[in-house]
Amino acid sequence: MSADSVKNIGLVFMVDYICTIKFEINNMNLHEYQGKEILSGFGVRIQRGLVAQSAAEAVAAAKQLTDETGTSWHVIKAQVHAGGRGKGGGVKLAKNLSEVESIANDIIGMNLITPQTSAEGKKVHQVLVAEDVYYPGETETNEFYMSVLLNRSKGRNMIMYSTEGGMDIETVAEETPHLIFTEEVDPSVGLMPFQARRIAFNLGLSGLAFKEMTKFATNLYTAYVKSDASLFEINPVLKTSDNKIMAVDAKVTIDDNALFRHKDYQSLRDFREENPIEVEAGELGLNYVDLDGNVGCMVNGAGLAMATMDLIKQAGGEPANFLDVGGTADASRVEAAFKIILKDPAVKAILINIFGGIVRCDRVAQGVIDAYQNMGTINVPIIVRLQGTNADIAKQLIDNSGLDVQSAVEFQEAADKVQAVLS
Repeated sequence: MSADSVKNIGLVFMVDYICTIKFEINNMNLHEYQGKEILSGFGVRIQRGLVAQSAAEAVAAAKQLTDETGTSWHVIKAQVHAGGRGKGGGVKLAKNLSEVESIANDIIGMNLITPQTSAEGKKVHQVLVAEDVYYPGETETNEFYMSVLLNRSKGRNMIMYSTEGGMDIETVAEETPHLIFTEEVDPSVGLMPFQARRIAFNLGLSGLAFKEMTKFATNLYTAYVKSDASLFEINPVLKTSDNKIMAVDAKVTIDDNALFRHKDYQSLRDFREENPIEVEAGELGLNYVDLDGNVGCMVNGAGLAMATMDLIKQAGGEPANFLDVGGTADASRVEAAFKIILKDPAVKAILINIFGGIVRCDRVAQGVIDAYQNMGTINVPIIVRLQGTNADIAKQLIDNSGLDVQSAVEFQEAADKVQAVLS
């Protein structure tokens, strides 16, 4: 998560870029243990661990780790798609097998509430039992922050890193921006050796730790590119007392659009961690993102959808969703979209905004009418704006349908009608 150098773009842009990246759509989030498996496959040293679905499995995993690594203490980590797990009691240290069992039993099944979850939290279905890499009495450790992502303003990948690992990077950016560094990477040549060395130097490393960090950064960037990720975030990156560099945590997000190149990654998707309405919409072939507003949107085309959301904001409402029905807005598809939108109890009105290019407007209008009749009474106002091929016929169909559906021609007219139904 990053932006350009603070000196060049300022703190405000950096914080905005950091906050925005957390809400990217069309991405597949992975659990920590899954992200670490990918990292390990590209030669990145990781804190080793085994996933467990029950307390009994956690004990067995701890015994196996003790045999393989010699560790006697274990870290039990809740596996959910949210940061700040430790603040919610989802990461705890177990000093013996009895504590492993007790802690795992407490965490599995709990609703974990963190700064990145809703008030209800997320149910924990599994834990990662990891080796303790903070050796008792060790004083020569350091924690760093490192992430790889795309800087959209420059069209280049970048590595963002800081000496302040283990903390929320947003806090570091706001309070001590001079401690955040960035390294832009030319995609045509990749991360150059001198850049990896500069990263290690800026982190204050020397000797073996310096060499380890250059290797770590190089392999991390390779993993990011080869896995078609949109984000690799390691917080913290640990330098142990014997100067090893390893990933203690891993937040990995894979670009959905590249999954056709990674058939093995598709099985990593955990639908339990995703919004169930978004999952259902995806199965129906609808591009849907749930938002926190009161006006449902049904649009064809991502650009028009964004403009429609702006329209709703200007009319005094808040978009309840992003929903792109695509170019085949027939009755069945419109009906499916209606049902998805109406699953949100916060929706007080629905704005349908369709540009008839590939699909004729009259066909969309008939689809709206048929869907409305099939569903029976819809207890929220519906505003329909259809422009393009056969838009005049479409307006006549809507106006003569006898249904509680309002038609609009211009953007401003649609905005006025949204404002009227909300007031």
